[in-house]
Amino acid sequence: MSSLPFPVRRELFAVEHRFLELDGARIHYVDEGAGDTLLLLHGNPSWSFLYRKIIAGLKDAYRCVALDFPGYGMSSAPAAYGYTPREHSAVLERFVDRLALSDLTIMVQDWGGPIGLGFAARRSELVRGLIIGNTWAWPHDRDRRIRAFSWIMGGPVGKALTRRFNFVPRVFFSRGFAKPIDPEVLDLYFAPWHEPGRRAPAVIAPRQLVAASPYLAEVEADLHKLADRPALIVWGTKDFAFREANRKRFEAAFPNHRTVLFDDASHFLQEDVGERIAEAFKAFAKNTHQATP
Repeated sequence: MSSLPFPVRRELFAVEHRFLELDGARIHYVDEGAGDTLLLLHGNPSWSFLYRKIIAGLKDAYRCVALDFPGYGMSSAPAAYGYTPREHSAVLERFVDRLALSDLTIMVQDWGGPIGLGFAARRSELVRGLIIGNTWAWPHDRDRRIRAFSWIMGGPVGKALTRRFNFVPRVFFSRGFAKPIDPEVLDLYFAPWHEPGRRAPAVIAPRQLVAASPYLAEVEADLHKLADRPALIVWGTKDFAFREANRKRFEAAFPNHRTVLFDDASHFLQEDVGERIAEAFKAFAKNTHQATP
């Protein structure tokens, strides 16, 4: 435990913590269970801890792999790293190649969507299916609500407030859960952000909602490469960020989909209803395999 950047009680996250060096970054990841591989991708300002319930529910039948992107969770980044979704997606691709992962079902949520779907389209031969949580995969630069959010949270005000008061993580973790969570669990979501010097990625991510529009346009343009993959769409209806319109766009993009709505889940639906997402995926995978010739 002493070798970790911060302590994590096994009762809360029952995994082996693994690390690998990748292009100057030290990547923390978990790799639990055996069977078909699930690649579980977090967004901002969360980390692989977000998937603890899903991993616990699926590792008896699946290999569950979840990494922390550079600067998030227990992962460090090289000095020149910009914490942009394009960079994260490139790191993800090299991570997958390093571990020789294939035949993947990828779960995406929040920034994990554009990061993971960008990778999935580039390397579609590695992708078996998708689990799509509350996320998006297209530019939002014409959306006034998103532009305002990006400017406030990712601009000079958000940067100063986050540096001093941990503002961006506080906003997300105060609004992102549908119900109160145990204080010790909440502290582990905050743990990567306790040091002010590590908080830059949390601010850069909302800034990138607009700044990354060229990358997001590429992700959207390439979604057709994945359109034939089975997709389980799991959606927290209490989410303050990604609402029904985003879900419907995914439903249109993936004809072979099943949607499960969780009316008692918000943005971080993996924490709110992780056990039920695991059960929904088991049922979806069983039906998908039965339907496959």
